[in-house]
Order: sequence, then structure tokens, then C-alpha cells
Amino acid sequence: MAPRILLARHGQTEWSLSGKHTGRTDVPLLEEGRRGAKLLGERLQRAPFEGLPGVAVRTSPLARARETCELAGFGERAGVWDTLMEWDYGAYEGMTPEEIQGVRPGWLIWRDGVPEGEALADVVGRADEVVAWARGEDRDVLVFAHGHILRAIGARWLGLPLEFAARIRLNPTSLSVLGWAYGEPAIESWNDLGHLTGE
Repeated sequence: MAPRILLARHGQTEWSLSGKHTGRTDVPLLEEGRRGAKLLGERLQRAPFEGLPGVAVRTSPLARARETCELAGFGERAGVWDTLMEWDYGAYEGMTPEEIQGVRPGWLIWRDGVPEGEALADVVGRADEVVAWARGEDRDVLVFAHGHILRAIGARWLGLPLEFAARIRLNPTSLSVLGWAYGEPAIESWNDLGHLTGE
């Protein structure tokens, strides 16, 4: 079977709760985020995942992703990888989309990027690096990271431009699975929150 990539977004933080762009600021998990990470770990121990034996695990070095990985039970198996860090939002770090629209009407990060931050091409390059690594493995991979870089990985897995990521939102502590259908890259599941809702 061709390898899949499982994407775990970090748990809830104060900034993700308020909608602030959280790039490289190391904001800790809220208690809600820690609880969600444990529930995600319990989900991955049950069918159909069965603890993901043999899976390759990597995490962003930022504390909110690393702690989510640890609380989910994968900390000892995870390699820290800077490529999984969140987008560097530059001048827009800590701002909500509404605040940014106030100074730049019509702005869309996926099309317009950010001033003094990471260029669109660099985000694409990092997402492509993750996709190439996942496809080069002979086993499934699991990554713990952040909303925008995971959405970028989703778009690039499908071979689509970065702007497509605007159409695939991700909630904190969500689980997504990218795999294959008819020999082509596909989304198996996206933004799955069943472990939080008891479904």
C-alpha cells in the first residue's frame, strides 16, 4: 500500500481561540488543548489506527505542537523538524483576520502573503518537502503541526496551488488523512473532530 500522511493540528491555545495569527510565537496550549490532545491520542490507539505501529512521526519544534504530540502518546517516537513550523506571519503576527482587513481590505494570505514574513514560495517549498518525505517512506507518516502549514501540505499533496488551501479549513486538535484513490493523491478525511465530539 502506498504511504499515507496523517496530519494532526495542535490543540487549542489562547491565540487560536481568539483567531490571532500565531506563527513563530510560542503560545502554550490551554487546558482544553491538552485535553483534546489526549483524546486524539486515545483515538489513534483504537481501530482503524491501532496505535499506528511502525508509523514515522515528526513534529514542529514549537511548544504547542510538541506538547500535543507528547500528550497524544507519540513524543518518544517523534523527530523534531523545523520544516513543520507555522508560517512566519511577519508584521501580521498576533493579528486577527479582521484586524488585517482593517489595514489591508480584500487581503487573502494564500494569495497576498504577509509583509516582513515568509514568502509564499517558501511556504510552498516547505510543504513540498513534507510531501516528498511522506511519499518517499514505505510506511504511513504522522505529523503534528499548525493550521496554515498543514493546509498548505494538503493543497500540495493534491498537486494544487497554495491558494487552494483557503478552501480547506482546519480546527485545533483535528485529524486529517491524505492518501490515494485510483492511483492519484486524495483526501481520505479532513478536519475530523470525532475524538472531541464523541462520534
